[in-house]
Amino acid sequence: MKTLTRTDIIAYLFLFLVFGIGIYYANTDLQYFDEFYTKEDGFAEYGTAFLLFCSSVLLISRFIKLQKYKKNLWKLGILAIALVFIFGAGEEISWGQRIFNIESSEFFKENNAQAETNLHNLVVDGKKVNKIIFSQLLTAILVIYLIITPFLYRKFEGIKKLANLFAVPIVQWHQTIAFLICTGLLIFMGSDRKWELYELAFGVIFFLIFLNPLNKSIYSK
Repeated sequence: MKTLTRTDIIAYLFLFLVFGIGIYYANTDLQYFDEFYTKEDGFAEYGTAFLLFCSSVLLISRFIKLQKYKKNLWKLGILAIALVFIFGAGEEISWGQRIFNIESSEFFKENNAQAETNLHNLVVDGKKVNKIIFSQLLTAILVIYLIITPFLYRKFEGIKKLANLFAVPIVQWHQTIAFLICTGLLIFMGSDRKWELYELAFGVIFFLIFLNPLNKSIYSK
């Protein structure tokens, strides 16, 4: 395991504080936890969107800096990941709808669980897309990426070459551990609003992964 950087330490202390306060209020003042600490359009939601956007900006800046030295598959990989995180940031704040006070179209009013302009709250045949795709599918992807892929990358040369070829940043073990700890801490919060803090942890940890992955050499000339 590589030595923690100063940025890692600050980020983990931030998450420790956020989750610690969250656990306290979830067990002592649930109304405050739901209506203020993890409220819609609160610090957790905007923080998540900001970090997802920062991750995409970081990747795009590396693309701009290195694209003339890299192969097409590397360019494809890094841009694809950047676009996924731009999409995530936009979805998190409903593409700025509430910020700019934009009214939803009739389609979203009728088919979105919160009548907002986003995809993850769409309802199809009575089921929320968020539960089917953005929860179940995302959970599977996270398990593969955060736990399985680092093992495979270290063990198989072919996996290592493939990941580097497509500019896929590989997780360091301390980043995996941090995510697992945040996952475990959720059991101490009884409110459904706890997922706002989990999404914030996602934003923080993935920014750290992109900033300083195990295979940081993929971002060199």
